[in-house]
Amino acid sequence: MERTYRLVVSCPDRTGIVAKVSNFLTTYNGWITEASYHADQKNGWFFMRNEIKASSLPFDLAGFKAAFAPIATEFSMNWTVTDSAQKPRVVLMASKESHCLADLLHRWHSNELDAEIVAVIANHEDLRRMVDWHDIPYHCVSINKENKAAAFAEIESLVDGYDTDLVVLARYMQILPAGLCERYAGRVINIHHSFLPSFAGAKPYHQAYDRGVKLIGATCHYVTQDLDEGPIIDQDVIRISHSNTIEDMVRLGKDAEKTVLARGVRLHLEGRVIIHENKTVVFD
Repeated sequence: MERTYRLVVSCPDRTGIVAKVSNFLTTYNGWITEASYHADQKNGWFFMRNEIKASSLPFDLAGFKAAFAPIATEFSMNWTVTDSAQKPRVVLMASKESHCLADLLHRWHSNELDAEIVAVIANHEDLRRMVDWHDIPYHCVSINKENKAAAFAEIESLVDGYDTDLVVLARYMQILPAGLCERYAGRVINIHHSFLPSFAGAKPYHQAYDRGVKLIGATCHYVTQDLDEGPIIDQDVIRISHSNTIEDMVRLGKDAEKTVLARGVRLHLEGRVIIHENKTVVFD
C-alpha cells in the first residue's frame, strides 16, 4: 500500500477551513489520495480527514506537525497526523468466549488489520493454545472479588509495558476500573452483544428474549466510566422470530459480534473515527 500521512481534524465550523488546509498541502506539493468532510450544522462543528502521499511531501511526520501547527492554532483544531507505515500496537483482552478473539487473530494473520498485535491478556487459560499458535504473548490475569485492584494494576502495567496504542475487549466480560478508562480514553474498544442502548449490562440475549424482540444485534463502542454508554463506532442487526430460542439468539448474535468488532477496530486503526462529546463521526 502507498505510504500516507493521515490528517484528522475537528474544530468549530467556519469559512476557510478546507481552503486553508488545501492551500497548505498545495504549497508543499502534497498529493491527496482521499478526502472526507462533515459539517455538524446543529452544533456548529466541522470534521475532516485527509490522506496524503508521504512521498509527495518534503518533510517527515515531525516536520508535518511543525508546519501545520500554526493553522491548527488559527482554527482551534483538535487534530492528529499519523504515518500509515507506523503500525499501531494493539493488546487484545478476552475471557473464555473465543469467537471475537479468533476472528481478530485470523484477520491479523491474513494482513486484513494494519496493526501489530503485541499481546493477549485474559482472565482464564482457555484460549492460550490458540494464541500461542500465532506466536503472540499470552498473559493470564485471574480476577475475583478479592483481588480486583491488584489484578487491574497488573493489567495496567502490562498495557503500559507494551507501549500500547489500542486495547480491544474481545468479549472480555469484566468492567474496567474508572482510572483505566480515564487513562486510555478513546483507546479502548468493546463489543457489546446487544444493539445499544437497548439491553445494556449482563445477559442481553436473555433480556431480548424476555422482551420478545424481532431484531438482535451487536454494538462496537469506546469504553468509558459509564457502563455500555461510550461513543458508538459501529452496529449491526439480525432478524429473529418467536421460534428462536435463547441459544439460537446467542449463536446468531456471535456472527454479528465478531463482524461489528472487526469493522470497528479497522475503522479506528485507519483513523476514520472522530470522537466528539459522546458521539462519533465515522468516515468509511
